[in-house]
Amino acid sequence: MEEIKSNFIHEEIDADLEKNPSLKIHTRFPPEPNGYLHIGSAKAIWINAGTAKKYGGLFNLRYDDTNPAKEDNEYVESIYRDLEWLGAAPTGGVYYGSDYFDDCYAFAVKLIKEGKAYVCDLSAEEMKEYRGTLTEPGKNSPWRDRSVEENLDLFERMKNGEFPDGAKTLRAKIDMASPNINLRDPAIYRIVHTSHHRQGDKWCIYPLYDYAHPIQDALEGITHSLCSIEFENHRPLYDWVIENIGFEAKPKQREFARLNVTHTVMSKRYLRQLVETGLVDGWDDPRMPTICGLRRRGYTPASIFDFVARAGIAKAYSVVDIELLEHCIREELNETAYRRIAVLNPIRVVITNFPADKVEYFDLPNHPQHPEMGTRKVAFTRELYIDADDFAEVPPPKFFRLKPGGEVRLMGAYIIRFEELVKNEDGSIREIRCTCDLETGNGMPADGRKIKGTIHWLSASHAVDASVMLYDHLFTLENVADIPEGKTYGDYLNLDSVKKLENAKLEASMQDVKEGERFQFVRVGYFIKDSKYANTYNRIVGLKDSYPQKK
Repeated sequence: MEEIKSNFIHEEIDADLEKNPSLKIHTRFPPEPNGYLHIGSAKAIWINAGTAKKYGGLFNLRYDDTNPAKEDNEYVESIYRDLEWLGAAPTGGVYYGSDYFDDCYAFAVKLIKEGKAYVCDLSAEEMKEYRGTLTEPGKNSPWRDRSVEENLDLFERMKNGEFPDGAKTLRAKIDMASPNINLRDPAIYRIVHTSHHRQGDKWCIYPLYDYAHPIQDALEGITHSLCSIEFENHRPLYDWVIENIGFEAKPKQREFARLNVTHTVMSKRYLRQLVETGLVDGWDDPRMPTICGLRRRGYTPASIFDFVARAGIAKAYSVVDIELLEHCIREELNETAYRRIAVLNPIRVVITNFPADKVEYFDLPNHPQHPEMGTRKVAFTRELYIDADDFAEVPPPKFFRLKPGGEVRLMGAYIIRFEELVKNEDGSIREIRCTCDLETGNGMPADGRKIKGTIHWLSASHAVDASVMLYDHLFTLENVADIPEGKTYGDYLNLDSVKKLENAKLEASMQDVKEGERFQFVRVGYFIKDSKYANTYNRIVGLKDSYPQKK
């Protein structure tokens, strides 16, 4: 992970270090284990892990498992797996919000004893009504002035399971007239009779995030709690909890804008819906914005963090073009990916003047700009495959590939000339018969004629079969946040976001592909072997890059 350039967060950290040079910077990433991480999570990981690395500090992973109804060990394991793959394994340790349930309870009792918290009997709907609006103050709960003794008794009975879900909450006693709604006596504990994935049935009351999070930060020694911008208005409550519990070391919460990307969504709730309704092939579907989906698609950690870095750290809302992400991986793979030949829509070509029993080998470079990457041998035989797009029976203007009466260069091999088109009874093409100029193996024609077109090809007897998946954007709407009234995400699902080609032909060297190897299929795009289905290749991104021009 490259060092993060200076930004408004680091300027504040620099000021803190100037005041206290011995301060050990300590950050954390606190995902809720109720779904898989997505590229928006990658921004938070990059900022928190990168900040700790830049300042020689520590970076914690802390699972925010304070809501047992939605959490699962599947998500716990996937989150750690994604961090490791991204190269952001926690250097300060792995923790769980549930590790601090006893502390949170003890601190809640402390607040009750000091008259700073009370048990409230208002329902969720009544509490919302009492809360007021942005322009009108809230009203005090009828239960706000319960005695300390009564509150302690009721809170213990809540813990002991005497009340049903929603019957009571524990609320911080702050200020119902505060201009910040988050300070109008927020609930800090609620009753939830649900088993916890780690704690089992030990608890039936659970702390809310705004109360638990600052406690967890303080107990872990976090110095800078860096989170997304929606928590900015919650910062006064974060500070209130730290101050009123009485922590000496006071972590700072600071916020940055979330990462929004065109043609996709970051809502874990909706992503889960896509998975559960079978509209995608699991959380790791290569069209999903999840880290595991991007990994299966063929993106690299470096390309993801490069994208996040280019998107920048700011407070203002923005939507980043997904073509920037595609540009980042394309730019990386253009330098690192080995070149291979793939014919996605094969048509058989017979070279009538080439001996049927002869096999000739041409040395083709693994990367035309990097000779140090070596060469490989590609077989040439009488029967070949070319791509259907490289032949036109009735060619459009300026069509420089194979056509009746025309010549074309086979990449790295001979020039061939069209002789005859053979069709099946249904009118489909059975084969194209050509002759080759045997004097043009790797050079120009002897008579000096110029051949404008070059196409890729494979020996029919040496090619290996494969399926190829061509992916496009998951949504047709560019900014999915701008859904018109009366419409839903589902109205903008791209029904053509994946196309499967089951009869593709690859060169023989693709039989020994290692896991995670990425290739450029020349003239086609960048591909990786799928991690879920055998003998299947996913298109990572095409060759065409329009982002620099758009920029």
